[in-house]
Amino acid sequence: MNPNHPSERVSGAGALTSAVALADASSQWPERLALIVDDERLTWAELHADALAWARGLKAAGVGEGCHVGLLMPNCVDYVRLFYAAGIVGAVAVTINARFKDPELAYAIAHADIDCLFIGGHSLPHQDFRAALTRIYPELATWSGGPLALEGAPRLKRIFNLRDPRGGDWPTERDVLAGAETVEAADAAAISPDSPALMMFSSGTTGHPKACMLTHRNLSMVGAAFAERFGLEPEDRVMNPLPFFHMSTMLPMAACRMSGAAQICTAHFDPVRTLRQMESERVSFGYLSFPTLVNQVIAQPDFAQRDLSALRFLHCVGPADLMRKYKAAFPQAHYVNAYGLTEASGVPCYTDPEDPEEDTLTISGRPFDGVSAKAVDPETLAYLAPGERGEIWIAGWCLFAGYYADAEATALAVTADGWLRTGDLGCVDERGRIRFEGRLKDMLKIGGENVAALEIETVLCAHPAIQVAQVIAVPDDHLIEVAAAYVELAPGASLTPEDAVAWCASRLASFKVPRYVRIVSDWPMSATKVQKFRLPRDFTNAEKIDPKAVPTVQP
Repeated sequence: MNPNHPSERVSGAGALTSAVALADASSQWPERLALIVDDERLTWAELHADALAWARGLKAAGVGEGCHVGLLMPNCVDYVRLFYAAGIVGAVAVTINARFKDPELAYAIAHADIDCLFIGGHSLPHQDFRAALTRIYPELATWSGGPLALEGAPRLKRIFNLRDPRGGDWPTERDVLAGAETVEAADAAAISPDSPALMMFSSGTTGHPKACMLTHRNLSMVGAAFAERFGLEPEDRVMNPLPFFHMSTMLPMAACRMSGAAQICTAHFDPVRTLRQMESERVSFGYLSFPTLVNQVIAQPDFAQRDLSALRFLHCVGPADLMRKYKAAFPQAHYVNAYGLTEASGVPCYTDPEDPEEDTLTISGRPFDGVSAKAVDPETLAYLAPGERGEIWIAGWCLFAGYYADAEATALAVTADGWLRTGDLGCVDERGRIRFEGRLKDMLKIGGENVAALEIETVLCAHPAIQVAQVIAVPDDHLIEVAAAYVELAPGASLTPEDAVAWCASRLASFKVPRYVRIVSDWPMSATKVQKFRLPRDFTNAEKIDPKAVPTVQP
């Protein structure tokens, strides 16, 4: 038994909270690098000390066990400090998509019952969260830091505006840390590993995203399993330029604190910086995940001259032919495929370093130990034999704790005997490996983001000129797939495709906005509903609309 091995650390304690795992990492590897975000670097000891100080600040602000702490900011060191600080006091970190537009943001804050919200001015003028909040809650226009009583967010009592160069009278990081001097440290060891650690919004087939609840046990076990499968050590550097509001970043972060490895992140993806850091930091695991990012890295003029010999693994999900191209670009790295969803702790299934190279291009991977998968007939719910295609079901320790404030949706997603109905199409072979083959759900996968077609359709149908809207996915060179909308106008109404895009651009995150719109008067129908699979996908570049090129229409 090796007590420093990630799996032994978890199994020996049953599971660890994020705070205890951070304290352990600080004790074992105090001077080792833990985190890089752009130009900021922290060792494990420094990160732990910062988290303790911010936890005392949260405690002074009235945040304690069971409270919901909203994080609305770009990737930054403050984000990581606050995530760990919330875990120390037993609060739930609510990671909010920084690309949400006002209606989406208003829904998330209200539905998540956020008690204390942290926003950041780190990326001004590109993202102005204070302005967005003031539009949503007009009462904030004259607020100067006193008690809050917002009609649209009754539980929200405190807002802190961090690193805003404009100044102003909203409480800042100075107020958080000043409060830290007035209270004793919280007892992180008193928090149960089965308590919720993270609330993360994940789009489903309903109009609004659902709030997935993940426990400390989920995070520690998936982190340990990842670290064990890929043999992560304190010397490893994991390049991960994805946003902190994704499990694609939270999961590798968990693996790093279980193994002592360092995670390299960025506020805004810049392929020049990423390639430079992959060389200078001797990155051993490229957790780039999506072709959108990898394509930009290998397109750099000096890519071939960079020394990437330290790279052992490259993780990206995409078509086999594209992955062969990446394998040729990174010949020293073992390609890693994967399958997952937020409700299953992000990614509970990766290919194995021992898998034959050709298998990794077509097989999504083998679930972690303690996680089971099967394929089920989506109509009869009968178990299917190995290799037969059906709906993928997942069971085991990776299952989330449910959708917050939505028992009905949770019951639909998880069977009485503990199987997660993923809504994804695929098969499980005789070795238990998953092959993902598409989606049963009416979902799109845009630049790595799950997007419900219904969400976009609901926004389109709110336009007074639109009577019916149907959204489908079409291929895209940059985002892999994007939304295309077919709309039928109300009698006597007029609307251009550009008008429809402008309407969506002011109400949806940019990646959700349709790039194509066709106005139609008749539909391919079954007896009762539109047959989406019969809608043409023959869109041309001439029809593509850039949301940035149309004037926005304020909601």
